[in-house]
Amino acid sequence: MTTELSLDLLADDTRMDLALATPIVEISNLSLFYGAKQALHDVTLNIPERHITAFIGPSGCGKSTLLRCLNRMNDLIDHVRISGRIAIRGHDIHDPQQDVTELRKRVGMVFQKSNPFPKSIYENIAFGPRILGTRDRATLDEIVERSLRAAALWDEVKDRLNESALGMSGGQQQRLCIGRALAVEPEILLMDEPCSALDPIATARIEDLMLELKQRYTIVIVTHNMQQAARMSDYTAFMYMGKLIEVGLTRKVFTTPLEQQTEDYITGRFG
Repeated sequence: MTTELSLDLLADDTRMDLALATPIVEISNLSLFYGAKQALHDVTLNIPERHITAFIGPSGCGKSTLLRCLNRMNDLIDHVRISGRIAIRGHDIHDPQQDVTELRKRVGMVFQKSNPFPKSIYENIAFGPRILGTRDRATLDEIVERSLRAAALWDEVKDRLNESALGMSGGQQQRLCIGRALAVEPEILLMDEPCSALDPIATARIEDLMLELKQRYTIVIVTHNMQQAARMSDYTAFMYMGKLIEVGLTRKVFTTPLEQQTEDYITGRFG
């Protein structure tokens, strides 16, 4: 039995190593400056398709900055300068021909604090498709139901779609924001500390949802919660002071890290 289990784990590691070898996102020699301050130092990292990759590290280490690079959210900050390359399916996202709106459609984002619009539940989900030109009510109805089902929220809100989203619980609001991101059919979903403001029950719902969503989407999550990273992610990238220290299969990073800094952080010696 032990031998069979070991072989199963070996086969699983091989499969996941192959997934990393054919990434959806390729980050090469990425550096980022806020004015004179350098926040990211020469980061090179591949992100595999339809898996969960976690960015971990102490506060201020650059993990959220790196996450926001993937859909060019840092473009909205003054005096930011970026060097290096980020490619999604081989296409450089900083190409002058890149439509940033189209990029953010493909790479959705869920923030640390749920941020529903002060509109109805229905209109929160329909907002993105409307911006992209969908006007037909039947089509919007279909998108709203599909997105709320994908966010594991439909059964809870189907009878109050016209009520304000601000009346929902915190966990429901966060799932609504996930549904809103899914409504425009992204390929990649970025999640920046999506459970940090939620209670344990709501957190468990979001984690269950992520495991379902990775069957169809590539998920990249920033988390301070080591247990969450170990539970949820297939791959883990540990960052410290703007540098990528180590990346690999989560099981290996947490049990047999290659770098002493990684082990010190995971075991709580600093951070």
